[in-house]
Amino acid sequence: MDIPSNRITLNLKDHGNVSIKGVITPIEHTLSHFHIEWEALANLQVVEPEKQYQTSIFRSFLPSESVSVGECWKIEETGVLELLQQLNPEPNLDMHIDSGDSRGLWTCLRAYNDRYADIAFRIHAEFKLDGGWLTPSQFAGNLIVDRHNQQIAFFKMYVPEGTVNLDINWDSADAGFCSQIELTTGTENILQDTDFKEEITQETAERTLTLCFYKSEQINWVSPFKAIELSEDQVKLIHIISTDGPLKDESC
Repeated sequence: MDIPSNRITLNLKDHGNVSIKGVITPIEHTLSHFHIEWEALANLQVVEPEKQYQTSIFRSFLPSESVSVGECWKIEETGVLELLQQLNPEPNLDMHIDSGDSRGLWTCLRAYNDRYADIAFRIHAEFKLDGGWLTPSQFAGNLIVDRHNQQIAFFKMYVPEGTVNLDINWDSADAGFCSQIELTTGTENILQDTDFKEEITQETAERTLTLCFYKSEQINWVSPFKAIELSEDQVKLIHIISTDGPLKDESC
């Protein structure tokens, strides 16, 4: 993907507070009923439903130098850990099982104009529970910066929905679903009908962030039917690998 040449700098004021709301709804389903049998999972809830932060904590999400739309950079861990502690007292960014390319915190400049900058991000983190671990598929989200006031206009960090969006380790491995794990502030439709000077779609930004984590996503995947067609045309064998979960998130 070609990155536009126009570059912008982003900053936030030292003073000022941001009120963040935190939500964890009860886990609705696990394959092995861990959400019923494991007390720590059955009683999982947000630490603080609402908490005040200094605006400067969100500098962890900003680039240290000027950036272009579509460009990615790493997020500084300290601020993210403090935010995650509003959801759970023991967040972990080191991913206790995975030691490959699934670790990390990345963000991407999605769009900007003279007033706003929209930053998409993706974070992989997990929570240490009594007796085991809870690993969401990912924490996705957007941070919208008011460039005039150098303040936060909107922030949302959440676990995307899916048939399965949690990996669970308690004596053995399990997977499950929770409809809402998130931190938010501001109005989500603040950019509705906004004209940007430069932008990429949210889907493109999310795809760009996925590529920061998984080398497997650089493969040109095709359907099984297409693979058979290519095999016949190129007189090549098909090497089949069976997996029991997705290759592009941490849900199992």
